Amino acid sequence: MSFGKKLSSVVVLVTLTVGGYWHFSRPTALVTEVTSGRAIKAVPGSVMVLAEFEMELKSEVGGRVVKSNLEPGNSVSAGDVLCQLDTGDLELEIEKITSEYDTAKKRIAVGSSIALELANAQDDLKNFEQLYRSGNFPESELVKKRRGVQQIEQSYALEKVNNAQLLDGFENTLRVKQRQLEKMTIVAPFEGVVSLVYARPGDLIGGNSSIATLISTSRTVEAKISEENFADLKVGQSASVRFLPYGAWIYDATLVKILPTADPETQRYIVHLEVKIEPEKLVPGITGEVTIVVGEREAKAKIPRRALFGNYVYVVSDGTVQLRNVETGYVSMTTVEILKGLRAGEQVIVDQLDRYREGDRVRAVLPERDESK
Repeated sequence: MSFGKKLSSVVVLVTLTVGGYWHFSRPTALVTEVTSGRAIKAVPGSVMVLAEFEMELKSEVGGRVVKSNLEPGNSVSAGDVLCQLDTGDLELEIEKITSEYDTAKKRIAVGSSIALELANAQDDLKNFEQLYRSGNFPESELVKKRRGVQQIEQSYALEKVNNAQLLDGFENTLRVKQRQLEKMTIVAPFEGVVSLVYARPGDLIGGNSSIATLISTSRTVEAKISEENFADLKVGQSASVRFLPYGAWIYDATLVKILPTADPETQRYIVHLEVKIEPEKLVPGITGEVTIVVGEREAKAKIPRRALFGNYVYVVSDGTVQLRNVETGYVSMTTVEILKGLRAGEQVIVDQLDRYREGDRVRAVLPERDESK
């Protein structure tokens, strides 16, 4: 081989080596391709999980707590006995009233002395009326006898009223005492979880005292939407929810209720969502974000939201970074429709955007999973 050919080979080798070195020494840029397809217009909002309701459980009557099944975190079902007050004194009182009631009924059943007196007086009156008709009894005396019978009849009627009132009084008192007895056994009014406990066995509590706080097991996922986005909302629209404790995991949801008034403090409107998620994950107090789909259409270009900063994106063309101004259309939680400034097939940087400037030379790397598709 001649010297000229050797020199030519060395030059080619050096060129390839240097070119390859500079290519692979360029910083890498994670990019994704601009795609076409279905674009979604979504309304953003914040979400919070709330217990559907909570109740401060109170005792309507006072007494000493003798038994309690209340422990924070315990689940309860409607009708479960949660707390028992001492019923000893009340049961003795009910026993005494019951005995007096039975005695009164027996006494009334024996009969009335006034009734016997009335029967005798009525028989005498009949005899006196016969004597009067035969002329052997003066009319004035007959009138007195009739008035005497009327007086006894009134006394007898009054006695019957008093007896009925006495029995009714006993029955009503027993019903009241029985109701008090029932109130001394405090049961769960709904299915829920014990949150706080205020009364323990041995405590002496007064009427209307709080003994525990119960939180219902049913949950409400409440979303707050800004006023400018409220007009497009309709019941039945689909949504995507992300809860902060569960990272990037996105849950499908449906808008099920729109409240007609805004929060007076924030002027944001409140809606309720039904989220497809395991019930145990809906812990009261957790927060997150939601996007509610209010429109869909075919888009000529769309990109991941994380590729956009302001109205700009970084496009990689022939290994060079270009700063591109774009016009956006529909925006969802993960993607943005581009109306102007990009076309399908171009590559945009989607990660660590603050590292790049227009004119930088980079090596574009596509992720294994293109999020814009």
